[in-house]
Amino acid sequence: MSTIEVTSPFDDKVVGTVPFSNVEEVQAAIELANDTFHDHKNALPKYKRIEILEKVAEIMSSQIEELTILCASEGGKPYMDSKVEIQRAINGVKLSIEALSSFEGTEIAMGHTASSANRMAYTFKEPIGVVAAVSAFNHPFNLAIHQVIPAIAVGCSVIIKPATQTPMSAVKLIEILAEAGLPKGWAQAVVCGREAGELLATSPKVNFLTFIGSGSVGWYLNSKVANGTRVALEHGGVAPVIVEADADIDAMIPDLGKGGFYHAGQVCVSVQRIFVHESIADEVATKLSDYASKLVVGDQLDPKTEVGPLINNNEVNRVEEWVNEAKEKGGKILTGGNRISASCYEPTVILNPADDALVSTKEVFGPVVCIYTYSDIEEAFDRANALEVSFQAAVFTKNIDTALRAVKRLSGTAVMVNDHTAFRVDWMPFGGANASGLGMGGIHHSMIEMSKEKLMVIKSSVL
Repeated sequence: MSTIEVTSPFDDKVVGTVPFSNVEEVQAAIELANDTFHDHKNALPKYKRIEILEKVAEIMSSQIEELTILCASEGGKPYMDSKVEIQRAINGVKLSIEALSSFEGTEIAMGHTASSANRMAYTFKEPIGVVAAVSAFNHPFNLAIHQVIPAIAVGCSVIIKPATQTPMSAVKLIEILAEAGLPKGWAQAVVCGREAGELLATSPKVNFLTFIGSGSVGWYLNSKVANGTRVALEHGGVAPVIVEADADIDAMIPDLGKGGFYHAGQVCVSVQRIFVHESIADEVATKLSDYASKLVVGDQLDPKTEVGPLINNNEVNRVEEWVNEAKEKGGKILTGGNRISASCYEPTVILNPADDALVSTKEVFGPVVCIYTYSDIEEAFDRANALEVSFQAAVFTKNIDTALRAVKRLSGTAVMVNDHTAFRVDWMPFGGANASGLGMGGIHHSMIEMSKEKLMVIKSSVL
């Protein structure tokens, strides 16, 4: 097995090495996962899975600093935010354990017709089988938790393919699971190229595919999966925010700033398009620009850094091109608009870029927030809903009727009221619709997706 070097997005320094699997090695991993799951004599009972997961949480809690550095080093997310990610990951393990206490079926009514007399029926949960998890770079540890831990909790075997830019977090998680007592074959990490990754997703021995990444790749894999394979896809969005004239501007600005510039905007639900009523547009634009201009940008391992590098220098080049295009098409750069270095880009606010500009129509996945003015809220709704993506959205208003109207009209799968679009806790449902994805994530929801319901009907003359 060969290895690849993992480098820091900030300065390209090598931060580690991981094994790199070829097609044959990925196929062997699939065979091992399949054999392990179907070896019923060695199946892991629920209490044993709980013991292992409790140990995982214990190990992670003892290594918070180490895991934070690992996560930040390879992913570029600032130290302060990477530490939060690790704490969330620990909580995700605990949530899986808690969810098992209520992970149950239901009684199905019998006896109310002659044909159903003398019978009782119950449903119960069974693991779906082999889970293949294809993950993304932007939350390397917590996404691995969301894709791997629910599978283990419900009794599935799982193989995770992390992003090649950030593989160390997933590899570390698999090592922690082994240290916690998980037998060989139940959880594996394979770092591989596209051909081997496609094999992992499309093998007939894979029962569930969980994919987090670009829409083009996700929908392609969805079209290639084997018959009967269940699929969950999480793609990007172009998160819209509606700001009405009565919004609390001073309270709102830190939320919009956090939602837009957290992890340099490299989040699938980052604040990107803010539609502001024309009566307060200048004030909102000025205050958000002032907020953005004061953010500390630089080395993700510096505790003072608030905005780190983009995942690679090509992404900086792309963001620069998109911002320049927006400027050429009439958008006004209120702050930012320049690269700081090969790996970092200034937090940028653009006023009224053209509706056909790339920053208006595509997911920027960079530290760029656009403000658009409107006079009628229905116009804002129509513009917010104009794209094929549909993920999380937000509205800021003091009027409950306006808030409820926005929740009804905005096409996102979740609408935040007086909060930014990137809000998430790990027990809530999370996922996109339309071009943004398929199915729902979140710890408990993933456990449901990774299980199947079986019905038992008992016939007896004593019933």
